[in-house]
Amino acid sequence: MTPSSLAIRPARDSDSEPLAALIAASFAEYPNCLFEWSEFPELRRPASHFAGKGGRLWVVDAPDGGIAASLGATPVPEQNAVEITKVYAAPAFRGSGLAQALFAEALAFAEQGGFGAMMLWSDTRFARGHRFYEKLGFRRWPGERYLADVSATWEYHFRLDLAGAR
Repeated sequence: MTPSSLAIRPARDSDSEPLAALIAASFAEYPNCLFEWSEFPELRRPASHFAGKGGRLWVVDAPDGGIAASLGATPVPEQNAVEITKVYAAPAFRGSGLAQALFAEALAFAEQGGFGAMMLWSDTRFARGHRFYEKLGFRRWPGERYLADVSATWEYHFRLDLAGAR
């Protein structure tokens, strides 16, 4: 399955369950990284959640009826930035270029909005994702944050200056 044979589309609220399944499966790859529905209320109506914040969430349908990958973008006007969230790809689709194609959607969204940067927070355990972000030009910023969630998550902060992304 190639990225060109899979279509990126805007998420729908009906994507709730398959999106949660993608995220839960991704979390399960890491020790003590647990998916707890109550910590993700935005997943009950994902399209409405992102639209309500002026953002977008894109997904790619997997051939089995699930979701192969996702990526969301939400404006953070006070930082002149767009925050990237919900960056997940099922193992069968990693390394295929699909995540880069989703990122291109978010980059276009940020540029069309006139934002100067993109940012994201990523669980310290997600080293594979960190390499992907760095490949895209993101730099890790100093500091970490603690979420006090069921997984006792610590996150790294990454930023990308859009002037350098062109």
